[in-house]
Amino acid sequence: MMNSIADVLIIGAGPVGLTAAVVLEQLGHDVVIVDSQSEGANTSRAAVVHPHTLELLEPYGVTPALVERGLHTPAFSIRDRDQLLIGVPFSNLPTAYPYTLMISQADTEKFLLERFSELGGKVIRPATVTEVVQDADSVTATFDDGKQIRARYLIGADGMHSLVREQAGIGFTGGTYGESFTLADVRMSGGVPQDEVILYFSPAGLVVVAPLPDDMYRIVATVDEAPHDPDISFVQRLLDERGPQSHPAVVEEVVWGSRFRVHHRIADSFRLGRILLAGDAGHVHSPAGGQGMNLGIEDAITSAEALSQVLGGAPDTLLDDLATSRRNTAESVVSIASRLTDVATVSARVRPLRNLAMRLAGKIPAIRRRLAWRLSGLDRR
Repeated sequence: MMNSIADVLIIGAGPVGLTAAVVLEQLGHDVVIVDSQSEGANTSRAAVVHPHTLELLEPYGVTPALVERGLHTPAFSIRDRDQLLIGVPFSNLPTAYPYTLMISQADTEKFLLERFSELGGKVIRPATVTEVVQDADSVTATFDDGKQIRARYLIGADGMHSLVREQAGIGFTGGTYGESFTLADVRMSGGVPQDEVILYFSPAGLVVVAPLPDDMYRIVATVDEAPHDPDISFVQRLLDERGPQSHPAVVEEVVWGSRFRVHHRIADSFRLGRILLAGDAGHVHSPAGGQGMNLGIEDAITSAEALSQVLGGAPDTLLDDLATSRRNTAESVVSIASRLTDVATVSARVRPLRNLAMRLAGKIPAIRRRLAWRLSGLDRR
């Protein structure tokens, strides 16, 4: 720890904080990144990297490693059991990455950390921030051991329970879904393809089934009360109730599982003075559509690039424009994730009507194309 002044202090060394650190380090700035955990997370909630995210990461030397490790899935579909409602092909998108890249968050973090280390950076951990104070020229973070770091700017990438956001006095408006979510990485056989991410709708709730590297699948589902450690019988029951019927999936092993509550909240502002928010510190929402980490990485890159310009002499108002645009983007993404969740969980009475409307919509190429653009993030280029 030091008392000298850095260009940028980043609090939180998950995918979002590491991305901002890579960008700033590569652009030649003095960046310090700290995290309260003694090592990076080796479990992983986020498993989807979209084409737009891969494009944004390309100039910073991270994309080739991600593309090599991840599974390339060229299609996303919404189904009601065996009935296809809408198929969304990514393979025709005008990008070098015409697919959803399925890769564990642990791997994404690992490659970002490797790139940061290559550039000469180092994460300071464990380092718990207890106070953040800013004045006209700098921000000072105080740690639980009394040491301090001063920086010209600070990025809070410290998650949903962000101390940075709290210390800045920025509100976090929204609510919490009634159901909890269960998450499991499993090995299974049966009727689930390896080249498609599927969102199954059912009266019991939604379930997402997505292939992962190493012959695994990621299962995410809404349930009234998720178990702390989902076992084979619990995941099997979910798929029996909500997944394919003609060729049922058979769960053989649960490699890792967890549960979480899902909030839909957006920070009232993404900037206060010399403090910027990125990732879950600024927005949280339903995992439907797999947008959370992608939006956070996008926050990190655009914030770091804007800070680089301001540090180089560009007007400070650039950061206000950035904060407004990131908040607007977050609102749009939160609303599509919420709509997908709401549509997935309609009552049995409304279900036939919903299915008919979606099947008809799914026959229109322009609608399928628009969905592909939105889900891939390319509409935010």
